[in-house]
Amino acid sequence: MLTYPHINPIALEVGPLHWHWNGMLHTLGPLRVHWYGIMYLVAFGAAWWLARRRAAQPGSTWSARAVDDFIFYAMLGTIIGGRVGYVLFYGESMWRADPWYPLKVWEGGMSFHGGFLGVLTAVAWYARSQGRRIFDVFDFTAPLPGIGIFAVRIGNFINSELWGRPTDGWYGMLVSDGPGAPLIARHPSQLYEAALEGLALFLILWFYTRRPRWRYAPSAVFLLCYAIARISVEFVRVPDVQLGYLAFNWLTMGQVLSIPMLLAGVLLWFYARARREASGNFTSLT
Repeated sequence: MLTYPHINPIALEVGPLHWHWNGMLHTLGPLRVHWYGIMYLVAFGAAWWLARRRAAQPGSTWSARAVDDFIFYAMLGTIIGGRVGYVLFYGESMWRADPWYPLKVWEGGMSFHGGFLGVLTAVAWYARSQGRRIFDVFDFTAPLPGIGIFAVRIGNFINSELWGRPTDGWYGMLVSDGPGAPLIARHPSQLYEAALEGLALFLILWFYTRRPRWRYAPSAVFLLCYAIARISVEFVRVPDVQLGYLAFNWLTMGQVLSIPMLLAGVLLWFYARARREASGNFTSLT
């Protein structure tokens, strides 16, 4: 069995700062920077850098400035969509108990599927504003999120959240379900997701899109790979406590939300193969 290293989720803490003014003591802080927030910065920075590299490829129709504008839209879509999606998909009970809960982002709670829908909306908006085909922008986006997903899942691991079911395997991570609770060996499902939804997804999409592909094909591969990875890991991941299993003592909300992605990926793949349209992301398809 492996022992969880108990990494401090706060990467940097400054303060509190105290000063006197007008005869009164004033306090500011402490200011805390969490690893989870840093991982989102890593995600956006990696996506920007990778997009710049792809834009610099010979024959690319993307400019460096277009990438900068695009990443700004994608960031907004990820953050707003991720939070709104979590509240709607997983946090409805907390919202009913506290009307201000959706705004309390410091308490955590981001949904990949919500962020995905937010990015789709933002990317579609960007595409229309630039006169680009929407699916060309989707295809350009496909290889970019993997490193970010990897980083955010590592953030989940540092936060000691999203653990898996108990296991007798040597890879089980000894963790406690709460203060004073006994140690239980659980699947480190955050690391599984980091490896499959993040690193493997990135490698597959990055190498697949090294050369121009038919329109719709990169988007199809992204949907297929992510959905398969997420559905698979959800079999060993413990569902959110406020939802539990939706059916059969194994079906989770994550799987329900991933099934449409899987079906869309299959349909889009065959559509891409049937249409064989040249991508607008390149001056020519070779």
